[in-house]
Amino acid sequence: MTSKNRTGRGPVVANEASLKPVQQFDATGTLEVVVPYTSPEMTEKVVERAAALGAGLNVLLKLVAVYVAPYPAELRCPSAMERHLTARLTELGERTSLPSCVHLVVSRDRVEGFRQVLRPGSAVLLGSRKRFWRTREEKLARELTRLGHHVSLIHFD
Repeated sequence: MTSKNRTGRGPVVANEASLKPVQQFDATGTLEVVVPYTSPEMTEKVVERAAALGAGLNVLLKLVAVYVAPYPAELRCPSAMERHLTARLTELGERTSLPSCVHLVVSRDRVEGFRQVLRPGSAVLLGSRKRFWRTREEKLARELTRLGHHVSLIHFD
């Protein structure tokens, strides 16, 4: 991920947190790349791009869907929605040449749901459409970056 200085007044100063080593690899040397489920079309494009970027590397694709339960309801995912999301993520994982795993998280807040499932300093790959306004995916990318994750945002037409 590249850092850009928006003011154009000089280089970006690295803080202490950005210089710490990142624990993105597990004991076997596998890089874990997290792909959040945002929409069927966008997630499919991101998975295809991840497969192209990870070709020939030891990469594990972690497909994550967060179901946001409204406050008055119980903190659980309806069984029909759970089956649908799990089937959709499994189908996306089977289409790619990379090994993958599927995670479904139930939470009251979308960002909090991702916080539950992501390791510190996770590599996250997100896709978004180009718009004049900030999209949901861009807002999620900003929040995950603020939490210390390494987020790459891919813009599609």
